[in-house]
Amino acid sequence: MPASQPPSQPGWGHSTWTWAAPAPAAEPPPSAFQRLWLGFMVARIAVAVVLLAVLGGLMTLRLAPLNVWQLGLCGTYLVASLAVRTFTRPAFPGRTFDPQWVSTIGIDLLAFSTLHFLQAAGLNFSPLFALPVLTASVLGSALLGLGTAAAVTLLLLIDAGVQSLEGAEHTSRLVQAGLAGGGYFVVAVLANQLAVRLAREEKSARRSLSAARTQAHVNELVIENLTDGLLVVGPDWRIHAANPSARTLLAWQAREAPASLALVARPGWKPLAALAQRTFDTGAAQNADLALELAAGERLHLRVRTRLTPPQEAITDALCVMFLQDLREAEAQLRTEKLAAMGRMSAAVAHEIRNPLAAIAQANGLLGEELADPDQQRLVAMVRKNAQRLSQIVDEILNLARVHPRTVDWLELDPVVEGFLEEWERHARAGERLQMQFGSRPAWAAFDGEHLRRVLVNLLDNALRYASSRRGSLQVATDLAGGHARVQVWSDGKPLDTSVQRHLFEPFFSSESRSSGLGLYICRELCERHGAEIAYARTTAPDGSGREGNSFTVTFRTRTAVVPGGSPFDTIRA
Repeated sequence: MPASQPPSQPGWGHSTWTWAAPAPAAEPPPSAFQRLWLGFMVARIAVAVVLLAVLGGLMTLRLAPLNVWQLGLCGTYLVASLAVRTFTRPAFPGRTFDPQWVSTIGIDLLAFSTLHFLQAAGLNFSPLFALPVLTASVLGSALLGLGTAAAVTLLLLIDAGVQSLEGAEHTSRLVQAGLAGGGYFVVAVLANQLAVRLAREEKSARRSLSAARTQAHVNELVIENLTDGLLVVGPDWRIHAANPSARTLLAWQAREAPASLALVARPGWKPLAALAQRTFDTGAAQNADLALELAAGERLHLRVRTRLTPPQEAITDALCVMFLQDLREAEAQLRTEKLAAMGRMSAAVAHEIRNPLAAIAQANGLLGEELADPDQQRLVAMVRKNAQRLSQIVDEILNLARVHPRTVDWLELDPVVEGFLEEWERHARAGERLQMQFGSRPAWAAFDGEHLRRVLVNLLDNALRYASSRRGSLQVATDLAGGHARVQVWSDGKPLDTSVQRHLFEPFFSSESRSSGLGLYICRELCERHGAEIAYARTTAPDGSGREGNSFTVTFRTRTAVVPGGSPFDTIRA
């Protein structure tokens, strides 16, 4: 049976011997059975060579009569042993007799018994019978080993009987043959038990190895999918392992293996090296908030925890395991948890907010009936409008998790955006900093009008907060690209950190502690509600001046013409 196939071997402990499938990258190591089989085959060849050399030497030196037949028998046994070693493979014993044993045990018994009966060169060949007995007991089943021992005992008894008929001492010959046969039975039993024990222990070891490999693979999968970064560092600051999250956090895009890179190799990582050194010096876990300079003007704030692994052997060093967490993520998660706890109170809070708003609106209405001055009426109208806006904002925030599709409006993008911008500019007093460019005509966008105003106001407020005071530092442009209408809000603010970009549209995430972190999240939710997309990019200004800045672009579902008497959905561009 080929060694690469999973065989069963009930003879070894009378249980099924299961091999794990070989790994694609490397062949599995040979089992104990294979190694024993190889050892016995080599032993057979060695015995054949020794027999041929001894008999040939004795006959050459004329210490024994020349017998070509005996030399031929030894030569034939050598050739047969070489053939079995070369052309056969280990055959695990089954419940039925395997003809392959004839080519090994059968040939051994035939060759050794012939030499023993012929008394070749006057030598005693009975010790050679131990080889087939051991082969059958170790490589075969207990029944095969005992059967071989019985055959050897019978051959020795027959030889003793024949010699007694020729005049030799009858009793001593038979007793000697019986004792030798009994010894072979003992050898067969002990060898078989040792082989069964070896097979059982190897099976247990292979199972333990398979379980360890499986656990190692599970650990690798867990580490690979950890959201926190993980570094394993040695006392020489060499990086032994780094998961993808750590590579992303540290902006480690190089192809070098972790073991070829040290924490001190990059200046921005030196705070990590100092914390690892402190862990090794104190022998205790460390916790620290670190700021890493990964690039010019880009700082990464990390919360780092270290743990020290004990050395497994005297010649091995302890390792420092470092857990890296983006501090902004940690703060956002903390705020999320706090706000989630407060979410249970949102209904009551909304009720409390609505009641004052309703009272304000009602009082404002009564006040408006009593006032006749035009300036005062404008103030009344302003209060009424903002009270309505506050009420709508409360409703949308509370219903944000329960997205209910509203009736889709088809808006002619350019004039609608222009109207919203003029209204926003009057309140924000952006002045010459705001520039507008409209180029999406005749595009119509599928979006609720009030929701689009909310998106634009959030983007404009955010852009104005970080824009400079230069002319044209805040620009809004519409256009048609690939059949889709787009609106772009651009400002000349500083580039955003990579860590900030990854979380721009997540709820409660903000680079400023005073911000709620809901503005861009609401924009994304409103865009997704209407089948639109919002994205951030670092681009040049829409006016072609070449200045770089931060750009947020909303891409709409679009139609480019009004179909008289038809549904506005007839010409949607998906």
